[in-house]
Amino acid sequence: MKIKNLTKAANRVQKAIAQEERIILYGDADLDGVTAVLIADEAIKSLGGKVAAYYFPEREKEGYGVTRKALKHLKQYAPGLLITFDLGISNFEEIPLAKKLGFSVIVMDHHKALGKLPKADIIVDPKQPGEKYPFKEFAACGLSLQLAKALLGKKMSDTLYQSMVELAAVGTIADMMAREQDNSQIIQDGLDALPYSWRPGIRAFLESDIFGDDASLEQKVQHMIAILNVRDTKNRRPGAFRLLSCPSLPKAKRTIDDFVEKHKLRRERVDRAADEIRMRIFHKKADPWVFEGDAAFEYVLLGALASIISQETQKPAFIYTKSKTTLLGSVRAPSGHDTVKAMQSCREFLDTYGGHPQASGFQTTADKEKDLRACLTQYFQKNK
Repeated sequence: MKIKNLTKAANRVQKAIAQEERIILYGDADLDGVTAVLIADEAIKSLGGKVAAYYFPEREKEGYGVTRKALKHLKQYAPGLLITFDLGISNFEEIPLAKKLGFSVIVMDHHKALGKLPKADIIVDPKQPGEKYPFKEFAACGLSLQLAKALLGKKMSDTLYQSMVELAAVGTIADMMAREQDNSQIIQDGLDALPYSWRPGIRAFLESDIFGDDASLEQKVQHMIAILNVRDTKNRRPGAFRLLSCPSLPKAKRTIDDFVEKHKLRRERVDRAADEIRMRIFHKKADPWVFEGDAAFEYVLLGALASIISQETQKPAFIYTKSKTTLLGSVRAPSGHDTVKAMQSCREFLDTYGGHPQASGFQTTADKEKDLRACLTQYFQKNK
């Protein structure tokens, strides 16, 4: 049994390669999205295809998902095939706009659909209605690996598979997906392949002196993920994309040294902001959730802050940055809570929202802050 529409997606990509259509790979800027794009890129190039453009939206500047700003930039490549990874399932307005510009659109996403599906040409999402494939918890990079298998068929050599599965393992671990069934195999195969990686970016990490002598391979991978999570976008290329596609070992080592230093500084900024939040919520222990925001909170730190506060309080944590006009937030919650469902109940006070039950995000206008707080407070009081 294959994931719904996977064969259709593979056939459409093969057609694009054969007819030399422009192919655009559009991924979320986190490690899951980056590794998904890199896997698809390798599969397409292995079949003699070319990728015309890569795009990773900067959330703090243009929002999440397929954005109008992105389409304005990408319209120069139309007509063509636009493939989205780790996003797209909630872009009900933007995907029709992409099609109007002349793109065929394939959505490769692993987030739950919010009541309806976008009008893409093909949707591959194990959580979409009508999906019969038994395993639903793929990361986007895991889905990209399945697409690569369908694309390459018998042309998928052991060497190619190892090259792709190491990326899928890193992305799956980074996205904290369930380590069971299909994911368990991806992670095991990927960890087996990593020590023999040809990628200068991965080899440079494994050969560096940033790990202790007794660090296990998985501990090294976790440390690598933490460093790769440093947001260092240049020319619309996230740092993780640049490093994992880096062509030379010396350049990769220099990049890692730079990222390690930035990671240390990031950790210090996270600690300061977390202390500020702890002070704010000290007298709010009776509250069933945490909802804290400030203009001083950096967008790139919100996910880490929400994770820390949620783990310490064992409550859903909504941490956001705000300007005079906009709130942008990250959400984390302990097992048993569904933050997407919570936000869906308050969707009238949100512009966009989505993600996974225990890890999600939102955006809204500043004038809705009080109403959103009141609505979500009511929800969590009823759903402790």
